[in-house]
Amino acid sequence: MINILLFISLAFLFTFLVGNLIERIKAPWIFAALIFGGLIALHNPFVEITTSRTFEFLAKLGMYFLLFIIGFEINLREIRKQGGFLMKATFFIILSEALVGTIFIHFVFGYEWLVSLLAALSFATVGEAILVPILDSFKITNTKLGRAIISIGTLDDIIEIIVLVAVVALIGSSGASSANTANFSITQIFISLFVLFAFTIGLRKFGERENKFKFSSIEKLFLFLLFVLFLFLGVGELADSAPLAAFLAGIGTKTFVPRKRLALIESEIRTISYGFFAPLFFVWAGTSLNLPYLLASPLLLVFVIVLVTAVKLGASFLVGRKELGDRGAFLLGIGLSARFSTSLVVIKLLLDAGLIRTDLYSIILASSVVLSFVIPLAFSALVSKYYANRAVEG
Repeated sequence: MINILLFISLAFLFTFLVGNLIERIKAPWIFAALIFGGLIALHNPFVEITTSRTFEFLAKLGMYFLLFIIGFEINLREIRKQGGFLMKATFFIILSEALVGTIFIHFVFGYEWLVSLLAALSFATVGEAILVPILDSFKITNTKLGRAIISIGTLDDIIEIIVLVAVVALIGSSGASSANTANFSITQIFISLFVLFAFTIGLRKFGERENKFKFSSIEKLFLFLLFVLFLFLGVGELADSAPLAAFLAGIGTKTFVPRKRLALIESEIRTISYGFFAPLFFVWAGTSLNLPYLLASPLLLVFVIVLVTAVKLGASFLVGRKELGDRGAFLLGIGLSARFSTSLVVIKLLLDAGLIRTDLYSIILASSVVLSFVIPLAFSALVSKYYANRAVEG
């Protein structure tokens, strides 16, 4: 009988082997863990393990570390520096896709408007991290196109924060209304959220003061960051908002890291996250896929992929044509169609809270995976073609 340790070793081996294969087509290697979870979702011989409290705890740590990294990498100063075009483009493109997505989810899947909006917004965000290596390889990171893709991908973090706060509040209020227990109330939720935001602002202000903290070694600095993360998670649990707490912990702790150690400590965090916890989260997320539904509804999946890509292309073309030219605006839309962001976390939270069913969850997740495979290949081919002809403006 396989135990949880053997199961984890099997998951890691599959992720390592398959991840190396899919990385060759410029897809994120960690999707191999999602594929592993999806395969065992068809017939799960490890159901006692994947539904155990131990595995769920490890998987949730993966989610928290992913959100911590996203918060840690957000550069609020850079966001404030962005020009009018990039701000306008970000909100026009993402909100256009969210509007169409909301209407589609509401009428096709029958969800109420608020849940439809949150699901659509989470799906509309950009996974620009997939495209950065491609931009670097073609040496167009500092062109108008490259800066636009990276800046819009950065600016959409504002929308990700809003979506995460809204999801946490929705989950918390629904939990409070159904639990009817003395130890869980709306007051407790708001107090905990207030403390989290106060901690975040306080950490940033305190960390900006030079020489307040001196860490003699990278290990002690890393231990301090873990202390802050788990402190935030503990407070967040009181309001059923641990995901938001992890996100805010990342934002708050960055100011404590000396600039000369920033790259090293970020590498340490990414190593423990993607090297251990995150694959378990992706396996866990994959086990919730409803593959029979996807196999029975291939046309719906194709339609969703075509719809969201068309909306993204259309909105990008309209808002970017003047700044980037026709081909540049088209490439912008292709690039921004990449998916690898907080959308998986948000959708998983909505599913676990019972606010959406496995049908919508599976469609959104499957379409994100398909786009994450297709978009890097299409973007590379188009950039190679157009940039060789100097069609992309510098």
